[in-house]
Amino acid sequence: MDFFKKHRFGCLIIAAVLYLFVGAMAPFAIYPEISEQTKAMVSTEHFFENTASGDRAMILETGQSAWEERIRLIDKAEKRIVLTTFDMREGQSTEDVLSVILHKADEGVSVKILIDGISVFLRMEGRPVFYALSTHPNVEIKIYNPVNILLPWRLQGRMHDKYMMVDEKAYLLGGRNSFDYFIGNYETENNSLDREVLVYNPGSNGSIKQLETYFDSVWYMGICRLFHDDSRLAAHPRVVEQRKILEERYTCLRENHPELFEDYDYAEVTCPVDGVKLVTNPTGIYAKEPVVFYIISELMKGAGERVDLHTPYIVCNDYMYEKLAEVADDVQNPRMVINSVENGDNIVASSDYLWNKPSVIDIGFDLYEYDGGTSTHGKSIVIDDDIAIVGSYNFDLRSSYMDTEMMLVVKSPGLAAELQSNMDILERDCRHVVDAEKDEVPEHLNVTELPVGQYMIMRLIGLVLKPFRFVI
Repeated sequence: MDFFKKHRFGCLIIAAVLYLFVGAMAPFAIYPEISEQTKAMVSTEHFFENTASGDRAMILETGQSAWEERIRLIDKAEKRIVLTTFDMREGQSTEDVLSVILHKADEGVSVKILIDGISVFLRMEGRPVFYALSTHPNVEIKIYNPVNILLPWRLQGRMHDKYMMVDEKAYLLGGRNSFDYFIGNYETENNSLDREVLVYNPGSNGSIKQLETYFDSVWYMGICRLFHDDSRLAAHPRVVEQRKILEERYTCLRENHPELFEDYDYAEVTCPVDGVKLVTNPTGIYAKEPVVFYIISELMKGAGERVDLHTPYIVCNDYMYEKLAEVADDVQNPRMVINSVENGDNIVASSDYLWNKPSVIDIGFDLYEYDGGTSTHGKSIVIDDDIAIVGSYNFDLRSSYMDTEMMLVVKSPGLAAELQSNMDILERDCRHVVDAEKDEVPEHLNVTELPVGQYMIMRLIGLVLKPFRFVI
């Protein structure tokens, strides 16, 4: 007792740290299993039954195309704009997109924006550019699971979805967050490769209805809160100034890029689609069944000849290793592309890979590591010659068991060919993993070796995090 009296302050700090750490980790320490109900949902033979018809689709492969189509689609909005993202930050592309959204809101278009709480906490609070939108009478911005440090058991439940809907006619969905690192062609310190799928349907029976239903199921959750909708904030000088900046930026966009504001026929640049199915994780903030992983794995197992899988990194538990090994056993030509340790931008996931590379190799996929110099963030799969899958889901434990995630499964030989072509280009800058110690490196590829110090730090990170891999 005397010890605690003498070191009361230190003990309080230790108690607070333990409270936060245990509270944040404990809800996710046990992996939920796939239920029989979830298994019954999946039938590869009947997967696309009762899906909408009339959709057309295209791949958005570059940051510039992502920027262009966001502005073009938003400008065409007549009734409604929905934007959902894990991460939104200040920047050139953000102001471009928000300037067009603000203009459409002024015209009477309803705008709903949904953003994960950690991004709001770190990147949006105190930034007038976001208040310029949130205080507009036609704009609602909501926060998924706002950060509350006093409730640490809620801190890890994150929304990782990224998509945008315009009216009933078009949407885009993929892995891109909403800032310069992913969108546009502005000069930044770092950038990342990624991709999305754009789906267009001039009729009224499109797959956008699946996405609308999903959006509503999240938007109206009790854990979602409005972000600074106080009308009094609209009169703040900095918010007034920022609104004027956005209005001027919109004028400049119209002057400098008039082609984005002209009539545009998506039927000419998209390919026909035979079926679309949206696959999502549960939407709560605590540990989840790995629904997306399970369904995608089952679809891959149903491949006739080929699976080509691109994921930024791979972090598996025993169950995931077993399921992916089943895919490798059932498919003639399974291929997986991930970032190399030298090329990736996620030091935690790369550190884990340093320790678990032999287990990844043992899955049985033909394994390639991307070394193109810019980290790839895309999450995509081509199955045989007719199924293309694009979305937000990384093949890791966090995406499988913790976060909301989504993958759009599209049955379309044309879209599959387009996606495969883009993936093939990426694969030219990959080294082929022969075993844990040996790679086959293309002649044109210069692999940058990790400095010894950085390698040792990453090995240490991977070692320290071994008991906590479930949050990676």
